[in-house]
Amino acid sequence: MSIKTNTYIISVLFGAWALSTAQAAETYPNRPVRLIVPFAAGAAQDIMGRVVAQRLTEAWGQQVVVDNRAGAGSSIGVELAARAQPDGYTLLFANEAMAINATLSRNRTFDPLRDLLPVSMVVVNPRVFVLHPSVPVNSVKDLIALARAKPGEVRYGSSGVGTGPHLAAALFASMAKVEMTHVPYKGVAPAITDLLGGQIQMIVSVVGSAMPQIQSGKLKPIAVTTVKRSGALPKVPTVAESGVPGYEATAWSMLMVPAGTSRTLVARVYDSTVRVLENAEVKKRFASDGGEATSSSGEQAAKFLREEIQRWAKVIKEAGVRSEN
Repeated sequence: MSIKTNTYIISVLFGAWALSTAQAAETYPNRPVRLIVPFAAGAAQDIMGRVVAQRLTEAWGQQVVVDNRAGAGSSIGVELAARAQPDGYTLLFANEAMAINATLSRNRTFDPLRDLLPVSMVVVNPRVFVLHPSVPVNSVKDLIALARAKPGEVRYGSSGVGTGPHLAAALFASMAKVEMTHVPYKGVAPAITDLLGGQIQMIVSVVGSAMPQIQSGKLKPIAVTTVKRSGALPKVPTVAESGVPGYEATAWSMLMVPAGTSRTLVARVYDSTVRVLENAEVKKRFASDGGEATSSSGEQAAKFLREEIQRWAKVIKEAGVRSEN
């Protein structure tokens, strides 16, 4: 068989594949789509994921079913998505835990940068430093002064070793050059319960989880972790403007698909997601928990993910954090 004939056959096959891919994109989705949320039902990530799933269901006329796959700090659900068929019918609602576990997880068998493809950022959530009212601290500068005067005596809780709340506080301790004691819990709810009881002094919580206690006066906020103030807590300054320049430790969510998903299908999911995030009701819903609906191109989301992985790898190394998974 001649080179010319081979070239013709390849051209025909490629043309048929391209036509099939284009047709699939035009009819997508023609059956239910699975949205993997790698956290338990009722968690903050699950609540936001369900908002997106509902809106995509309305836009597509096909059910987008939330599949909660909690465990191993989100790695179980993320790996399931990474191993799924790249046909557009499995989406992943990932968050910062994936970037942290890229360094921290010992048993991880996938690479989020290799095996998953970002579609768009979805929401950025500030965390907030909240303290028990009895702690004589009303600002970041007060917290630094107390931690320096009493090294190790400031006890902060988190939802577990290597979680966002843990590393946000560890980053603060590193940048402020103070020593504090980490007390890990099996979730944010028990950590907040002990904070309310005075067993620990502080937690760096997502705004939505701490807001009821803040509004009731049972906990006091001193700073948020984003580069700009939160619309939900406009009077609360950022950590960066309060004495630790350059500090940032956001919670975030990103929509992803398995690597190998065709560009046409990714573009379809992207276009629909952007329209969801532009919806006034969705923006209002995210804002009620302190979040900001934030769309981006896939390239921007991929760049952000790479930077997050690098940043948390440095914090993990400097803090000597060891994985429990």
